[in-house]
Amino acid sequence: MAKPLTACRILVGRARHQASALSSTLRKLGAQVIEIPFLEIRPPRSFRPLDSALNDIFAYDWLILTSVNGVDAMWDRMKKLGITKRSLGHLHVAAIGPATKKAIEKRKLKVNVVPEEYVAESVVQSLRNQVDGKRILLVRAKVARDVIPQELRKAGAHVDVVEAYETIVPESSRTRLRVLMKDRKRRPHVITFTSSSSVRNFVALLRKAPKLDGIKLASIGPVTSATLRGLGFNADIEASEYTIPGLIRAIVAISGKQSGVAPSA
Repeated sequence: MAKPLTACRILVGRARHQASALSSTLRKLGAQVIEIPFLEIRPPRSFRPLDSALNDIFAYDWLILTSVNGVDAMWDRMKKLGITKRSLGHLHVAAIGPATKKAIEKRKLKVNVVPEEYVAESVVQSLRNQVDGKRILLVRAKVARDVIPQELRKAGAHVDVVEAYETIVPESSRTRLRVLMKDRKRRPHVITFTSSSSVRNFVALLRKAPKLDGIKLASIGPVTSATLRGLGFNADIEASEYTIPGLIRAIVAISGKQSGVAPSA
């Protein structure tokens, strides 16, 4: 079986517990994978807003979940509060993409809406005509764009936004990342970015604009690419389907043709 990424070094910066799906597939395609997490998932400073919303879940018409992390965190709180999935049975549920949908369905809850494109703007487009006068619970990370709540409020919805988790810069990655980027024989050919947070944290870990000459930056989608551009970088590779499989296909399409070519000095 052909391995299109043979001899291609790829830096995966996903949180440690999420890296395996991306890393294992890249390895099967022949890549040498380097895992250094750019972000760490941790609980919010307080669960009080989330707990309050879950205890009042019958007041809501819609539930919107924007990440697998949000699904995991919400179900953990439900267990602690003694709330079962039956309490969610009346809700219409929207998931931002297939991975989030799969995580919800794993909990035996039906997903009613998955937008055509897996970004906030597409969520709004999918729901705009269904939410006038409705109460919506949006469960997300501490730092996230406000496109969904702002636009759905304009459409007549009452939206409560609650934080289920936050992402922080993992200090343990700082030295490893700096050492790697200075080593011309080991530094990656490709760096993957699966969220805007991963871009911002990558730059924060290095503390100054790194020299990335010869290294391709691979983005999971247009929002992440926009964050790269905003920080002065180019998205050399962008997934046309904003998922991990889509990102892998995009890397293969570009880097697979150039495997074995080391970054320029």
